[in-house]
Amino acid sequence: MSRSIIGVVARWPGRPTRWVATATVIGLTIVAAGTGPAQADAGPAQANRGGHAGPAPVVTRAGLDPALVAGRGASVAFLEQEAENARTNGTVLGPDRSAYTLPAEASGRRAVKLTPGRYVEFTLPKAANAITVRYSIPDAPNGGGITAPLDVTVNGGARQTMTLTSQYSWLYNQYPFTNDPNADLLHPDWWITECACVPAATTPTPTITKPFRPMHFYDEQRLRLSRTYQAGDRVRLTAPAGSNADWTVIDLLDSELVGPPRVRLLAANVLAFGADPTGRRDSADAIDRAIAFAQRTRLKVYLPPGTYQVNRHIIVDDVTIEGAGNWYTTVKGREVALDPPAPDGSVHTGVGFYGKSAADGGSRNVHLSDFAISGDVRERIDTDQVNGIGGAMSHSTIDGLHIQHTKVGIWFDGPMTDVRVTNNVIVDQVADALNFHTGVTKSAVRNNFVRNTGDDGLAMWSEKTANADNTFEHNTVQTPTLANGIAIYGGTDNTVSKNLVADPIREGSGIHLGSRFGAEPFTGQLRITDNTVVRAGTYELNWNIGLGAIWIYALDRDIDADIRVTGDYYLDSTYNAIMLVSEWSVKDLYSVDGVSFADIRVDGTGTSVVSARVSGSASFANVDARNVGAVGVNNCGSFNFPPTGSEFSLTDRGGNDGGGTTGPWLAPWLLPDTITCDDRPAVVPPPPPSTW
Repeated sequence: MSRSIIGVVARWPGRPTRWVATATVIGLTIVAAGTGPAQADAGPAQANRGGHAGPAPVVTRAGLDPALVAGRGASVAFLEQEAENARTNGTVLGPDRSAYTLPAEASGRRAVKLTPGRYVEFTLPKAANAITVRYSIPDAPNGGGITAPLDVTVNGGARQTMTLTSQYSWLYNQYPFTNDPNADLLHPDWWITECACVPAATTPTPTITKPFRPMHFYDEQRLRLSRTYQAGDRVRLTAPAGSNADWTVIDLLDSELVGPPRVRLLAANVLAFGADPTGRRDSADAIDRAIAFAQRTRLKVYLPPGTYQVNRHIIVDDVTIEGAGNWYTTVKGREVALDPPAPDGSVHTGVGFYGKSAADGGSRNVHLSDFAISGDVRERIDTDQVNGIGGAMSHSTIDGLHIQHTKVGIWFDGPMTDVRVTNNVIVDQVADALNFHTGVTKSAVRNNFVRNTGDDGLAMWSEKTANADNTFEHNTVQTPTLANGIAIYGGTDNTVSKNLVADPIREGSGIHLGSRFGAEPFTGQLRITDNTVVRAGTYELNWNIGLGAIWIYALDRDIDADIRVTGDYYLDSTYNAIMLVSEWSVKDLYSVDGVSFADIRVDGTGTSVVSARVSGSASFANVDARNVGAVGVNNCGSFNFPPTGSEFSLTDRGGNDGGGTTGPWLAPWLLPDTITCDDRPAVVPPPPPSTW
């Protein structure tokens, strides 16, 4: 979400480590799960020397065997293949979960590095005529990005060339980040883990290695192939000899069979109003004229195949706008500087479809479908309204869009009600993919695919007015480079159900419930149901600790609503599976009370199943765990360590089975409030998850 840093100096000061149940004092070390530093040359992957058809394709979902996530996440038209499972004479990078490394931001935490002349070759699992390549190439020495070719051949036939770019990747330094790899600290007074200090006003600026904290390495590009190819055909991606990119990292390939373009004959066709489908001339005014005509005649607006240049907001109200399909119709724009800034504080504008502001009554009956929005946002400026979709839209639908290179894919500023966001692909954002901000009610986000956001993937932020009666269901969220896959900040009677979240990188996790950012309280019910979270539980650099795959955070107020977490699977968590926490400065003010966990599966934790760093309580029923790296419950409470026991209590409602290296994860001696506090336990990387 667009916001300030997570606590300027939100450090957990040193505290005594206590382990009441044993006589051993555990060392206060923190070890990143994975293999340590990024491996620049891990050795070439084994090339297949077999028959002409190449190796059998390995299809995954979020880097997992699809059987492990059946019924969860978005149902999409494409099939995912990880590069590390394909035939290659390149170098496999990873696995690694250390932030600021190329493998850490890759799907599944592995990728393939190609130097010029090297290739990776995928075998198509089904017929396809289109591919999406997720890749990284180097930045320019002084920032700003470069371009480089990538050759695409099928079965050794005619070559198509993709032009890759790093103009939309490579951010550096402290929040809200910079494009300059040579920049000094943006906030010299903020604590940074790299110097293990909290600089005072008189402390000299810490020495840092430049570029400092490189991140947001990846981008993706789509290509329609010259024809339809069949299952078993071999798609080879080659970094050509003589490329100006010293290396090209391929993360994955998505392949799909794209149908013919949609034709809408009875409609306000934008070509009739002067729109240019070649993208050479600006089409914004022509689209406005088509919208005005459609509103008068009760027709739909139709965007035929083509690329339409739009460099500002298109204001939409009581109108339906359809494209020919998001592989065929693209609305593409430049980011434009504003002088003077707009009244809302924006210093840029750019392509976007916006409802009227809620202060002006908002828009209604807006229906947008079947086209792509391609922006030009290369830096994070939180005051800028440069989102793909924005404003307020009640009784509206957003369906079948592909949104890339905007700040936030969809940011709704309410109050507003009854919007349906379905079947969209939102990738390569500088901030969130979607945010319900302020008083969004009775709305649903279903079957959307999100990858490579610069902040929360999907968020509900109840600032000033509560979001209520909303559902996030059957979505897939992968590789947010900062913050969380799905985040709920306050609100009433909301549901997060049947989602798949994978590979958050830092300062966040898979699912997050936070009383923070000035949000209204959690009230009524909150249901977190049947979600799968994999390779989460990340490192929180402001606290120098690991988080949970799901973490509940009481910063601004108590969390005491009816919160039930049921049927979730937490797989291969880097640190904890479940964390309940408060910030040190308010640890004796706010609590997390009465959270219910039931029917949970935990397969692999680097540390504990539950980490409690707050006062309050939770109950557990039928929580089964295996491959647990540390004590099942790391119970620090509020770090006051009273002789009566921890300030956080656990209730065993039965059926809690399994554990790890220390025995049953919820052993009787842990209940209700035994202090088992290891402030920063060592990490034991778990084995890969498997069928339960």
